[in-house]
Amino acid sequence: MSALPEFSRVVAEAVSALGSSAFPRVLSDGVRELMSADDISLIRYYQSGAPTIEYTGAPNRRGKTTLDRYVKGPFLLDPFYRSAAVHQEYGVFKLSTLAPTGFKESEYFRTWYHDCGFTDECGMLIPLSDGFVNLALGMTDSGHKFSRRHIDRLEVIFPAIEALIRQHWTDVSPATGESTLRDRLHSALGAFGSSVLTRREQQVIELVLLGHSTRLVAEKLGISAETVKLHRKHAYAKLDISSQAELFYLFVDALTSHTGISGEDPLLSYH
Repeated sequence: MSALPEFSRVVAEAVSALGSSAFPRVLSDGVRELMSADDISLIRYYQSGAPTIEYTGAPNRRGKTTLDRYVKGPFLLDPFYRSAAVHQEYGVFKLSTLAPTGFKESEYFRTWYHDCGFTDECGMLIPLSDGFVNLALGMTDSGHKFSRRHIDRLEVIFPAIEALIRQHWTDVSPATGESTLRDRLHSALGAFGSSVLTRREQQVIELVLLGHSTRLVAEKLGISAETVKLHRKHAYAKLDISSQAELFYLFVDALTSHTGISGEDPLLSYH
């Protein structure tokens, strides 16, 4: 590995920072420099409770950060989050390998990536005894992507990064007192629109929010693409919206107003 001297320095500095508040910054900046990435964030997801942004450093980022909004609910739609939290898949991933067909047409993608200025993203998903961590790297310069060489390098260093992160966060309890927040948010996503939509319309809307294309929604539900479009049209009318953009913002606003009652449609609190 040609970058071995640089990686040795990153590991040495991270080991020296273990157990201190400087650890997330030292490790993240070291990995970002090693990968020549434009952006990096270290996000911790607890078994219960809201995610915490342990560190974000983006010296070349154009535009504003959306991480403050991300942790309040939209993270539920993040393919990296769903890979670990829903499917228990860990390791090194590119966004393109995790995202469903049609994801780039979703409002989550348009909103999040427009504000971040990302042209590509990859992440290292690392399990902990309480939740998991995503060390997320981004490219923001036009035309720059993570190559196969980048991914190979991340896979080579993954065991060392995983060991450092697991050592740093050994037996650390959640920082938030809202111990059931993430469970409530998952419940809210599943119940979104249930007070006004039919079960099938609700299923279609949830898959649309997650970034699935019309064809993929049809395959998952075992119905035709035309039936999907009809359900979506009826759902939009009942929700008094006319676009996927309005659906996304209605979902985010409703989560913010949600009372937290399990199984309750967050729209009831919103209205």
